[in-house]
Amino acid sequence: MSNRREFLNGLVGAMSGIFFVGCDLMNAGVSPQQPARGGKRRQVMVGGRRVLTVDVHSHCYVDIDELLKEHKPDTASTGSLGPFRATILKPSSVEARLQHMDEHGIDFQVVSPAPSYNYWADRDLASRIVQRQNDQIAGMCSSHSDRFVSLGALALQHPDLAVEQMEYAVKKLGMRGFETDGNVDGEPLSARKFDPVWAKAEELGILIFIHPAGTPGSQLRFPGNGYLDNVIGHPLETTVALSHLIFEGTLDRYPGLKICCAHGGGYLASYLGRSDHCVEASENCKPVKKHPSEYFKQQLYCDSIVFTAEGLRHLVAEVGVSHVLLGTDFPFDIGAPHMGDPRGVDSILGVPGLSDDDQRAILGGNATRLLGISS
Repeated sequence: MSNRREFLNGLVGAMSGIFFVGCDLMNAGVSPQQPARGGKRRQVMVGGRRVLTVDVHSHCYVDIDELLKEHKPDTASTGSLGPFRATILKPSSVEARLQHMDEHGIDFQVVSPAPSYNYWADRDLASRIVQRQNDQIAGMCSSHSDRFVSLGALALQHPDLAVEQMEYAVKKLGMRGFETDGNVDGEPLSARKFDPVWAKAEELGILIFIHPAGTPGSQLRFPGNGYLDNVIGHPLETTVALSHLIFEGTLDRYPGLKICCAHGGGYLASYLGRSDHCVEASENCKPVKKHPSEYFKQQLYCDSIVFTAEGLRHLVAEVGVSHVLLGTDFPFDIGAPHMGDPRGVDSILGVPGLSDDDQRAILGGNATRLLGISS
């Protein structure tokens, strides 16, 4: 615990007042064969074999407050994250990020924006917000391509613009996919206006990472103690989003679409029998081509953030080991309050019921295949 506190204190002190300074000043990357910064890099072993580990759920904060201040000040992302989060998440904090990865046995991070979607923004502002987010995240990742791959932002409220952003970010910036909210300013992801976005994602063969930023109406639904908007609201929003994509036929229209869901896939992944039963027994469920559970074994993936060994065992039993990927929610796995999993790789190692091959797949094998990561 004291080492953890010293590490956090060191991060805050070292990064105070730092901001993004460009990729040319961030070239001191560590290859898998090099030692860690200021200490030994943890090597994760399973069954006597070295495992390449990939954290599919980590974030980077790009300061967009200047773009937002004259439009909708209450959305200012620094305020929602707090000064500590805003500092540790910056692209300029890359050395501290790498040190944390080295200490915790993470070889690769899949880096996505800290959830701040701003789907209310008009076309011009949305274009500038996404450009700043994607350029800076891609710059950080490309400067350490042996440790990071990037997922970008999209202006989904303007589907035609989002399609242009996807084309550019994948082909020019090297991004492997994109992060989205569970809805677009209250509109479900399954609305037909978003079909061109899913068609482009299928065409490009990239990953969509659904990560809720909140739940519509949460102030009325989740008042009081318990951090309920996050604890209950985030997995609930994912459950609703995925259910719409399944039952409205989006996944049937785009069978090559690949979606990874944060926080263990929400509640749907652990209660698929009820959705399957709806297809079998209820006239209220529209016809779909497969049982909802089958989409999890084909197009849908989950991160591993379910917090207990039994929860992970059950998740694997429901969706298949090839569709579960290590996630930590960095940097929300450290500091307070934190809703990530601070155990990281140790949440996978030694889980009863998981074979060595299962553990290797979740720790990195599935992500390397899905995202085209090479060791």
